[in-house]
Amino acid sequence: MTPSHRCVRIALPFLFLASLLPVTVGAQPPVYITQWGTPGSGNGEFNQPYRVAVDATGDVYVVDWQRESLGGNCRIQKFTNSGSYVMQWGSAGSGNGEFMNPSGVAADAFGNVYVTEAAGFRLQKFTNTGTYLTQWGTPGSGPGQLDNPIYVATDAGGNVYVSELAGQRVQKFAGDGTYITHWGSFGSGNGQFFSPDGVATDLFGNVFVVDRGNNRVQKFTDTGTYLTQWGSLGSGNGEFMNPSGVATDAAGNVYVADSNNHRIQVFTGTGTYLEQWGSFGSGDGQFSYPYGVAVDATGNIFVADFDNFRIQKFGSLTTPVQSSTWGRIKSLYH
Repeated sequence: MTPSHRCVRIALPFLFLASLLPVTVGAQPPVYITQWGTPGSGNGEFNQPYRVAVDATGDVYVVDWQRESLGGNCRIQKFTNSGSYVMQWGSAGSGNGEFMNPSGVAADAFGNVYVTEAAGFRLQKFTNTGTYLTQWGTPGSGPGQLDNPIYVATDAGGNVYVSELAGQRVQKFAGDGTYITHWGSFGSGNGQFFSPDGVATDLFGNVFVVDRGNNRVQKFTDTGTYLTQWGSLGSGNGEFMNPSGVATDAAGNVYVADSNNHRIQVFTGTGTYLEQWGSFGSGDGQFSYPYGVAVDATGNIFVADFDNFRIQKFGSLTTPVQSSTWGRIKSLYH
């Protein structure tokens, strides 16, 4: 990929406080609660929201990506848990606090926010109010170098995991950027990747990686030891078509943004299929290429609905809440 100052098309588990009771197979899909966003570059508007993350206080961070016909926003927007605009930071560029294709966002338990740049070949670290702190990464395939970093996640200890779409690996860093380890190579075998995308951790020390090109999810220890996998190409239960984002809840259930099937699928931590929701469209609970998913401490689910220019919020999978709608503006673009 050639770096440019225009964006081009190319989430964080933390210490949840919710119940650790697992979801039972056959649970009802979560109830739609609300949504926000419309095409544009103003506050609370999106130029195709790509990723979403939630911090320990419930605030929501969105990678506001780009659409060629509208120009790139190249920024992070912050909202309350109910969708009220709080603030934003970032613009196109290569300086501190600027972005070249922002591709992933995660928040840790200590008030920090991490942003990967697919064409900037780096990761930047900010406070939760957008103050620049530090960065790491240069183009390359060596330890600590980054090749098309596409997704970022953190664990309860503040370690940072970065997937490299072109580098075919996952790297683990300390919160200050110190390289710890990496795993993966190109292929379809256990522990290999074909364009790894979403990364998530759970409370039990596991790391889940969406292996996009192989249409599967792989599970590892936090040091990269392969444990198991699930998924294959298709549209049936447990099958995927271009999966992208991934998140976990307090019980260790795994939520996968099955992007080209326009749905979210939910599994146990060992890959047993539980539930799904979504179909192609712009109505409440429908999606047009969902690329990001996040779950907050109470089990609410947030989906970055890319081509609908919005974030949708759903209630917990196990505790449906009363549906309501506010600020509904349907996208005029598909």
